[in-house]
Amino acid sequence: MTKKLLMIDDDPDFVSGIKAILATGDFEVDVAYNPKDGLRALEAKQYDLLLLDIMMGRGAEGIMIARKLRKSPTLREMPVLIMTGMREQIAFLFPGEPVHPRFVDVDELVEKPVEPKVLLEKVNTLIQTAEAKKAGK
Repeated sequence: MTKKLLMIDDDPDFVSGIKAILATGDFEVDVAYNPKDGLRALEAKQYDLLLLDIMMGRGAEGIMIARKLRKSPTLREMPVLIMTGMREQIAFLFPGEPVHPRFVDVDELVEKPVEPKVLLEKVNTLIQTAEAKKAGK
């Protein structure tokens, strides 16, 4: 069965590249180009995984989405793959806090540009892990 993914990223060129990679893995990908549309899509449809950019709009709006998801009883089980070119700049977002990939409760973080093979592996692993968790409940 085809897995449904939602990608929230404001860079159309990056989105089309990622969609092309994911198509080779037989994934159905919906796209939202801003956080507001992304949240609307998450409420309207069920997805197997969220691909989330951190730097959108006025700054690190992706973090707000990740935090909202973790507080939502219906969405908090969904795996999240954060895609960012900002790891080295995360320190600026959270002054005084140690720079650590788990700055927000997400499942995985990849840096842009994303290696196609790595992207497909991470997406598959996150979905399989989430399904195994559900089956174990």
